[in-house]
Formats: sequence, C-alpha cells, structure tokens
Amino acid sequence: MKRFPFLRSADVVTIAFIVSLSILEILFASRIERWVFFVSMNVLICGFIYYSAQYTAFKKAKSNIIIQLFRDWYLVPNILFIYTQASSITYTIHQRDYDSILIIIDQWLFGANPTEWIYQFAHPFITEILQIAYSSYYLFFIALFFELYRRNDKTAFHFGASLVVYGFYLSYIGYLLFPAIGPRFTLHNFFATETELPGIFLTPYLREIVNAGGGVPVGVINPAALVHRDAFPSGHTQLTLVLMYVAFTTKTHIRWWLFVGGSLLIISTVYMRYHYVIDVLTGIFFFIFTIWSGKKITRWWNDVNKENDS
Repeated sequence: MKRFPFLRSADVVTIAFIVSLSILEILFASRIERWVFFVSMNVLICGFIYYSAQYTAFKKAKSNIIIQLFRDWYLVPNILFIYTQASSITYTIHQRDYDSILIIIDQWLFGANPTEWIYQFAHPFITEILQIAYSSYYLFFIALFFELYRRNDKTAFHFGASLVVYGFYLSYIGYLLFPAIGPRFTLHNFFATETELPGIFLTPYLREIVNAGGGVPVGVINPAALVHRDAFPSGHTQLTLVLMYVAFTTKTHIRWWLFVGGSLLIISTVYMRYHYVIDVLTGIFFFIFTIWSGKKITRWWNDVNKENDS
C-alpha cells in the first residue's frame, strides 16, 4: 500500500468524501442538473489538496506563503462548497422530503410540536439574542482556529480541524440520506416569521443572510422548493458541540465564551424554527460518534505514516 505522509487525516477524509460525493453525482446524473460542474470542481479541489500538501511538505519553510495559507485554511471554503452540493442535490436524488416522519417522532416524544410549544416564550429580546447566536455559527469556528493558529499550536490546530471537518461530512451524509427542510416551512408559515418572531434590530438582516446561505434569497415565491435540505441532523448542534470539545481540550482562552454562545445557538435551532427536536437529539448522537470515530481515524492515519517512516 502506497503511503502519503504529507497528507493529514483531514485531507484524507476530505478527499474520500469528495470522491464518494462525485460518484453519487455521476450515478444520479440524470437527476442532477449541475453534476458536470460539481464533479469538475471536486476533481480540481482534490488536485489542489494533494499538490499543496506535497509542495509544503517538501519545501517546508521555503514554500510560498500563499500556498501555505491555502494548505492550512482551505477547509473553510471547501466545507461551504461541499455543503452546498450535498444539501442541494439530496432532494433531486430522493425526489421527496422526510419532514412528516420527523414531525411524527417529535409528537411521539413530546406529545406536541416543540416549535409550536416554545412559541409561548417568544419575546423580541430573546429572539434577537438567539438569532445572533445562530448566525454566529461559522464565526465561532474562525475564532477558535484563529486562536490556535495564532499561538502556533499546530498539533491542536490540525487535531481540531480533523474532528471538525470529519463532523461536517458526517452531517452531510445525514442530509443525503434523509432530506428535510425543517419546521419553519412545514409547521409554520415561513412568510409570517418576521411577524411572529420579531427581533429588535439585527434579526431581520441576519435572518436574510441565513436564508440566502440556505438557498432562499429575498423575494422568492416558493422558498420551500429552493431551500437546502439540511434539517436532519442538526449540524449546528453537532458541530457546535465538537467546537466546544476542541476549545476545552485545547484550553483556549475563548472556551467559556464559546460555551455560552454555543449553548444559546443550540437552543436557537428549535426556538427559531430551523430544526425539529429530533434533529437536535440526533445531532448530539452524531457529536458523540464524531469524537469517538474521528480520534480513531486520526490515530490510524498517524500510525500508518509512522510505520511507513520506520
């Protein structure tokens, strides 16, 4: 078996997921309108990952600074691009959503629809705080990894990155297997959200940004037909917990700030009607599985390369 010691476990997981996603897109090419574009971009991304890793490993300190930065930070834009692919093609593959099943499970567990029940506690101040927390999702990751990168703790930086990127891909597998759009479209009137859950100042602007990022730009007539199928599991819950885990195990200065902000974010997933409670519970399970299996994958890859060096 040929070894690639210059690749990190996050690179291996990324390439494996991209290849698997591309195969899926080719198999369902007749249903996926932009499959050629997606597959072509996936090939380019894998090429960039491989050659930037090889280049920086051999050149070390003499490598080009731009390539070094790409090598360390490519996961950020890549995760967003892969998210767009996975969550946007899943409906065309299944040609149906599974929200009805999630609603039945929530009703069976709680005897009511949690997003309807929690509405009794709605208040503009609460909405403002929780919308800010929900919208800060990606900022939390940037803040954590910027601190690790700035203190030059490459071991912690790459270990955290491997768990986070692996967790993202696991959530994408959930989207691909079980497309759902969430209670804001099924149990509630999407167009009444601003009236029923008004904030104070930032909420409407942040809501528009979240909607656009999820495939629903302002002014569309049928948002449920365009929105990305990313309700199950709650990736916001899963990855926020992974983020907290990394922050506390690496003893970052912002760990308690992330704990408070992340806890509010998890609450917001149901309060703001983005997720069913079963999405959140499954996100917690995915978090546990991410940590358990992610550490094993990283350890395995490191051991493989140690054997190769000996």
